[in-house]
Amino acid sequence: MLKSYRAMGALTVILLSIGLVFGIYTVRHPRSRSQGGKLIGASEALPIAPEFSLTDLNGQPLKLSSFHGKVVLIDYWATWCAPCKIEIPRLIVLQNKYKTQGLQVIGLSMDDGPEPVRIFARELGINYPIALGNVKVAEAYGGVLGLPIAFLIDRRGRISRKLVGDAEMQSIEPDVQKLLRQP
Repeated sequence: MLKSYRAMGALTVILLSIGLVFGIYTVRHPRSRSQGGKLIGASEALPIAPEFSLTDLNGQPLKLSSFHGKVVLIDYWATWCAPCKIEIPRLIVLQNKYKTQGLQVIGLSMDDGPEPVRIFARELGINYPIALGNVKVAEAYGGVLGLPIAFLIDRRGRISRKLVGDAEMQSIEPDVQKLLRQP
């Protein structure tokens, strides 16, 4: 009888461990429309991209609403972020390639001050507007817990894709093309 209690105890520990692992996985990998880098289908209700009003590196106002009617890619990044340094040249190419079709890339740097961002932007030849992001704007977009994170927004101002990390950015061009073809 003592053996069966030990066996049941071991089985209980195993089942609890499996449940715990599954629970942690579910929390870390939610199957929501804005995560996982999947383009959201046209039949799903798309979340509206939160408005922001910041000042760009040239001292000019930078408002998301100024780009209504364009496909917008908002990129949260920082000068100290290694994957961001790999991603930014791709964004420069995307901006050059699709600007005339209606794409607008916006960089929101999460650096502490503008000077390193200005130097970095000049060295890389960044061809799109950059502003310093802040906690309020980051929280409006669901929190920015790691960099880079980007949001692809359709012409109607709806978030169609959230991209976490540089690896997902490599696959963004087909989604940009698809959104540019939509009215």
